[in-house]
Amino acid sequence: MKYLTFIRHSESYRESPPPAALMEAMGKFVEKSVKNGTLVDTGGLLPSKDGVRVRLANGKITVTDGPFSESKEVIGGWAILKADSKAEAIQIATEFMELHRKYWPGFEGESEVRPMFDPGMGP
Repeated sequence: MKYLTFIRHSESYRESPPPAALMEAMGKFVEKSVKNGTLVDTGGLLPSKDGVRVRLANGKITVTDGPFSESKEVIGGWAILKADSKAEAIQIATEFMELHRKYWPGFEGESEVRPMFDPGMGP
């Protein structure tokens, strides 16, 4: 099954680049995960000031430019995992967060892991 995982954290972490040691460790993690087939795709996101929100409410569509100051946290990056179980997907996300704990002291955030809808699933 495929899982979408994304990391959510304070927008302030986007004001400067992550520590070089973290980027190096993540590069090795990504390389290993692609080789063993658990990582389908991944990427980081630029600050919300570079984005927009397209919202549908009360029958109307509005477009709002970033930054999104009302947001406490933003999505900083994402990955699509291929895992045999939810437990395996959680283990991969935990390993990724461990890299942040080890190489970016003081970092706080969370990784959300969600199963992806495949054709034929659901009601």
